[in-house]
Amino acid sequence: MYFYFMNTITWPDFEKIDIRAGTIIDVQEFPEARKPAWKLTIDFGELGIKKSSAQITDLYTKETLLNRQVVAVVNFPPKQIGPFISECLVLGVYGDNKEVTLLRPERAVKNGAKIG
Repeated sequence: MYFYFMNTITWPDFEKIDIRAGTIIDVQEFPEARKPAWKLTIDFGELGIKKSSAQITDLYTKETLLNRQVVAVVNFPPKQIGPFISECLVLGVYGDNKEVTLLRPERAVKNGAKIG
């Protein structure tokens, strides 16, 4: 079976994306968001602390997110989301009902570890 991907990229394109593991160290409600979301603070080790807005309230509570390792793109420019500045994009997989399941390392890794 052949699958057609609409936007293929080159290896140099992929190398531009900086994907790292980090640990969520704080979770706050984000009532100003248009769609339900959490404000996450993520520790990326030597890269420092970054913030992200994530529409993951369907499957995750504050308690289940705190201290969870996640995978995120860390080299996007900051993005204004209402009154909040998002500094990274936490990665996940969309389910049948558009709920997001977060990507995370299989076992604990050093914060800031590069994905390759």
